[in-house]
Amino acid sequence: MSTGLTWATAHRQSIEHPAAFWGEAAEAIDWTKRWSRVLDDSRPPFYRWFPGAELNTCHNCVDRHVEAGRGGQPAIIYDSPVTQTIRHISYSELRDQVALFAGVLAAQGVAKGDRVIIYMPMIPETLVAMLACARLGAVHSVVFGGFASRELTSRIDDAKPKVVVSASCGVEVTKILPYKPLLDEAIELSQAKPACCIILQREMEPARMIAGRDIDWQVAMQTAKPHDCVPVQATDPLYILYTSGTTGQPKGVVRDNGGHAVALRWTMANLYGVQPGEVFWSASDVGWVVGHSYIVYAPLLTGCTTIVYEGKPVGTPDAGAFWRVIEQHKVSVLFTAPTAFRAIKRDDPEAKLLHKYDLSSLRALFLAGERSDPPTLEWAEHHLKVPVIDHWWQTETGWGIAGNCLGLEHLPVKHGSPTKPVPGWDVRVMDEGGHEAKAGEIGSLVCRLPLPPGSLPTLWQAEDRYFKSYLEQFPGYYLTADAGYIDEDGYVFVMARTDDIINVAGHRLSTGGMEEVLARHPDVAECAVIGVHDEVKGQVPLGFLVLKAGSSKPHEEIASEAVKLVRDRIGPVASFKTATVVHRLPKTRSGKVLRGTMQKIADSKPYKMPATIDDPMILDEIKAALQKIGYAREA
Repeated sequence: MSTGLTWATAHRQSIEHPAAFWGEAAEAIDWTKRWSRVLDDSRPPFYRWFPGAELNTCHNCVDRHVEAGRGGQPAIIYDSPVTQTIRHISYSELRDQVALFAGVLAAQGVAKGDRVIIYMPMIPETLVAMLACARLGAVHSVVFGGFASRELTSRIDDAKPKVVVSASCGVEVTKILPYKPLLDEAIELSQAKPACCIILQREMEPARMIAGRDIDWQVAMQTAKPHDCVPVQATDPLYILYTSGTTGQPKGVVRDNGGHAVALRWTMANLYGVQPGEVFWSASDVGWVVGHSYIVYAPLLTGCTTIVYEGKPVGTPDAGAFWRVIEQHKVSVLFTAPTAFRAIKRDDPEAKLLHKYDLSSLRALFLAGERSDPPTLEWAEHHLKVPVIDHWWQTETGWGIAGNCLGLEHLPVKHGSPTKPVPGWDVRVMDEGGHEAKAGEIGSLVCRLPLPPGSLPTLWQAEDRYFKSYLEQFPGYYLTADAGYIDEDGYVFVMARTDDIINVAGHRLSTGGMEEVLARHPDVAECAVIGVHDEVKGQVPLGFLVLKAGSSKPHEEIASEAVKLVRDRIGPVASFKTATVVHRLPKTRSGKVLRGTMQKIADSKPYKMPATIDDPMILDEIKAALQKIGYAREA
């Protein structure tokens, strides 16, 4: 369904005539009832897409492909090196499983508009549960498997689910993580008790079931009656995905059914250049927005084969895991986080493992989730010899704000930039006074309203918070909370979160720009820069360096060279005088570096353990490294 347009024409049409542009894109979706108008702009700044229309997202993801003759094609390839399992699930098999599990949910009273929390690992049944909710018109909220009990409790209390769907355990690289005790504790702590829990028992760690509340998934499926798709309003919610809030209360990002289906189907053809029948691998987790959009919904809306990978793609079993999957399953397009490639580059800097595999099926690599530093992009380009596309988006937006749209045309690449705004997105830069910044000037990146289909229309039962968080600061615009600039050619440069723009003696400096320089040091695999308190200058930058495997130079020498590199490239104004080598950086499970937490540790401020942290022990390592250079002083 590629438009056949150039990027410039498509972008101009989407901004000047959004109703016509997205109305045409909507023809790729099956509707049970057409819309009264494409865009409801009667209550700005709150906009809605395709009011009056009806559809079912599950039908568009599964049933229609079976009806069109794709029933035998694999819908899901489940690849689990941690359990030594590979399964192929056809579209016909997926339809049958989803219809049955929808029957299981319906038998427990789940109906249109009810919420269901899904607390599952990276297995096909997680997708079955999500699609079964969509089939019924119920609203699912996926919580990352293994999240702490209190985090799960906060989501239960906010969403008030009728049912929780979970598994007995998850399997990580070297250990089994029991989910059921965490779920039991979360329900014990919660105010909004679900009516029942449906538990998928996994043989490596069966769970203790609570009589009268817990239902065995397999047993329920044996007696379930398949359920048909239930049409819902295009503006009805499909899911709630919670993202961290500054108040400590998670924000429930809402995604609707109609605009979501239209936008994601459009992006597969026009942003990623992927066609029905191809194998698409998003090496993420369904607990995050990337997993929702590009493991589950976008590939299945398109009729692609999607890969569900259980295990860390880097390190299960080695730095060649990506290449094995690409060769074995004939992956056409890979989408992952830059941090994954930095880890591969760190462990296998010469890409020796890569050259052991046949990667001829791979047409493109897309990176998102955190800034893609140019050295990592260049490394991937050199070794993969395919387009490596950095693109920028957020949990709230649901899909790419800026990117190189391979399905339209492959624009010239500028390393450090996710290229230009994707059609539908009108991106601007605002200064602190609320005025549009000049080309090249760093400011707040914002998007002019209305946002395109598929982006968040509101927060779950918190419209006032939605307005204050995203729409209030710059009237008529969505606040991304990212900082950056747009150059003379219209290329967007995302430099940091606005919180990571540091003020050094009155100069607003981007930590991202300094990281870009540090990453060019030949011994540095990955890095992070934070602003730490300084009595004279307010803040000064401090760098953390993770070295490549095999680096033999003294750490003090590398740190000194890194400092000189920044001062040579950016100048004395950066006041960059200190860098320290660490074994690893603290990250979320989705790969984002926890710079804010590192900053609090350095400044000896109290901090809350981030719920999304991958390994809490790293914070002790960071504190010890900081204390060696005079920071993180004990109170």
